[in-house]
Amino acid sequence: MDLKEIFIRPVCLSEEQRYQELMQKHHYLGSLPKISETLWYLAFWRDQWIALLSFSASALKCTVRDRWIGWNFRHQYDRLKLIVNNSRFLILPDWHLPNLGSRILSLCQKRLQTDWPKVFGHPVVLLETFVDPQRFQGTVYKAANWLYLGETKGFRRTRQGYTAKASSPKMVFIKPLRADARALLSQAILPFPYQTGGSKMMLNAQQMQSLPSFFAEIPDPRRNQGRRHRLAVVLAIVAGACLCGMCGYSAIADWAQSLGKNARRRFGCRFDQGRYLVPSESIIRNVLIRVDPVQLDQALQRWNQAYAQEDESLAIDGKTMCNAIDDQGHQTPILSVVGHQSKTCYTQKKSVLCP
Repeated sequence: MDLKEIFIRPVCLSEEQRYQELMQKHHYLGSLPKISETLWYLAFWRDQWIALLSFSASALKCTVRDRWIGWNFRHQYDRLKLIVNNSRFLILPDWHLPNLGSRILSLCQKRLQTDWPKVFGHPVVLLETFVDPQRFQGTVYKAANWLYLGETKGFRRTRQGYTAKASSPKMVFIKPLRADARALLSQAILPFPYQTGGSKMMLNAQQMQSLPSFFAEIPDPRRNQGRRHRLAVVLAIVAGACLCGMCGYSAIADWAQSLGKNARRRFGCRFDQGRYLVPSESIIRNVLIRVDPVQLDQALQRWNQAYAQEDESLAIDGKTMCNAIDDQGHQTPILSVVGHQSKTCYTQKKSVLCP
């Protein structure tokens, strides 16, 4: 076989069923559904399928990867989209030939740099993959000049968060698609076109546990009858959702529902019949409509003072709140002061200067 005759392309819609059937039959992990940002590729030799590959969203956490990048915890969640995970690589039976795997990986990484921005609207800076050392040694990735960083801790994600015990650590390989990938991902402000959208961060355990205490002194405007969730817990979850990039009641409620058992416990959610309960969208809306906005703003500023990093520069932005009406019947204009480096909103004030 002449390796120069191999070419790759994305899987067509009409080919997806066959792709999934082959992946399910021949890959030891089985097939994967298309979730969020995912691209499937086929490798061909003279119109014959020889390999299947899947590239999807990066791992939320990976200690050795994050340590290699050196990025700030506040930036990490906002920049994970710039990393893509090679979640499946299957060379079909009868095609296990020398140098074939590394050739296919090389062709894929070149195509990804063009295909990914066209499909998902943002570039890719780094590729990653996880190899089970009980089955493989990552020979293909080493031959394709991927960097071996070490092993994961062995914890596996579940619907409830992570498994309590480490089971099977995986080998971690990465492939920078830019020579300055590490510096780019870790710098304070990303240049265009690597900026990934609105302000958002990842909350750590200590931040989740501390958030309710900042709202503890705010009077509860609700009647005593029917209070299922403490006011401080509802406001802490709302604040946490907004810090993680959620906008609107539905998005905040969905974020709350997605919280795992440990996260719900840290926020101080009510425990009932063996599980921690989070507030519904109607409860969240009811609280935010009734709570004193001045006291809420003061509580958020206290949290910012405790956790915000020092910013070299600040941005001032103005918005007119469509559904917020003042005593004169006018829409409420708001000025916000946001740190460039930390993306922290230091304060928000009503202003007549905002258009």
